Amino acid sequence: MLTAIATVFVIAYTAIALEHPLKINKSASALVGAGLLWTIYALSMGDAHLVSEQLSESLMGTAQIVFFLMGAMTIVEVVDAHNGFEVITKRIRTSKLSTLMWLVGFVTFFLSSILDNLTTTIVMVSLMRKLLAKHEDRLFFAGIIVIAANAGGAWTPIGDVTTTMLWIGGQITTIAIIKALFLPSMVSMLVPLGITAYVLRGRPVEGPTIVETNDKHQTTELQRNLMFFLGLGILIAVPVFKTVTHLPPFMGILFGLGILWLVGDLIHRHTEDQFKEHLTLVRALSRIDMSSIVFFIGILLAVATLEHTHILASLAKWLDLNVGRLDVIVLIIGLVSAVVDNVPLVAASMGMYDLAVYPPDHFLWEFLAYCAGTGGSILIIGSAAGVAAMGLEKIHFFWYVRNISGLALVGYFAGAGVYLLEFWLFP
Repeated sequence: MLTAIATVFVIAYTAIALEHPLKINKSASALVGAGLLWTIYALSMGDAHLVSEQLSESLMGTAQIVFFLMGAMTIVEVVDAHNGFEVITKRIRTSKLSTLMWLVGFVTFFLSSILDNLTTTIVMVSLMRKLLAKHEDRLFFAGIIVIAANAGGAWTPIGDVTTTMLWIGGQITTIAIIKALFLPSMVSMLVPLGITAYVLRGRPVEGPTIVETNDKHQTTELQRNLMFFLGLGILIAVPVFKTVTHLPPFMGILFGLGILWLVGDLIHRHTEDQFKEHLTLVRALSRIDMSSIVFFIGILLAVATLEHTHILASLAKWLDLNVGRLDVIVLIIGLVSAVVDNVPLVAASMGMYDLAVYPPDHFLWEFLAYCAGTGGSILIIGSAAGVAAMGLEKIHFFWYVRNISGLALVGYFAGAGVYLLEFWLFP
């Protein structure tokens, strides 16, 4: 049984990693893998009651992450529908490329920590298309946006799906992860940003001659500001809600979504249906990336079978015996996340190491949040942010390897060094 489960998981994992060359959506691979793994496990065990209990337990943990992500994605879509991000993006104006690079890097870093790295990347890359005429300039900016978005998402529990998974799973707490990872994440962004800004020094911003607008979807300044600050306020309040009530984060995000829905209906109650249709929560729900949601369900349920069969525990023991050092193991996981998706990597790591042995806010979990979050920037296919940028700006894989990967790698190790130094000096 164990050999069959391990073989099926490796095949499914390989299909996920090779999504683009195979042209098979990773969600399909994850769902087929999960279905096969649970089928093999159920037929081999022969104890239907035990398997059902274990599946219910795994489903409860998976559902908490899925509900949270659906709520957060919907809130972001509502803000975007109201052109709420213009509150930030319209203030980004300068005549020098290097200055613009610094502005874009910092805005991306902090915006990603509140939203998520995928949404922030889409917003910022879209903004660059309005500000920069030369495609070559936009490519460099897109690369830095990917690095800054992944770095910004790593240090808060709501900024990156892997950090969110660790937070909901109880491996990290809000204040501790912010204190531990803010400086390392900042350094991992500052190093490549500083190098790129230095290379671009002295060059002027060459903007496009025409800026397109969509009058059909214009909203008032009051509506933009209200939905932007309310949406961000809800996202920021979720960790506080969890701390005060001790309820799961998905309850806080759904509560906030209800408030946003109520306010949206109130401010548009006198608007004609044909004009407000694209602003409603119903429309936002139809626009969220359900393919990613389904992928999370499939991969988390697939990894759960490895946990219940103790394959992950055995893998953890093997790594401890052959590598020995946790910091090296986690650094390797971060580098691997540049090639394969960091969601299954983190899900597997959560199953490999027991919370009873490695309690919340342990070195392992904090360093894993950093490495898995920022390691994906090393290759364009290593993160959702990178894949989004690749699609928006038609970035070639090998162009990214030649021009951005080295910067991201230097930033990754620089941030890791800062975290390890912090941990050794202030254990």
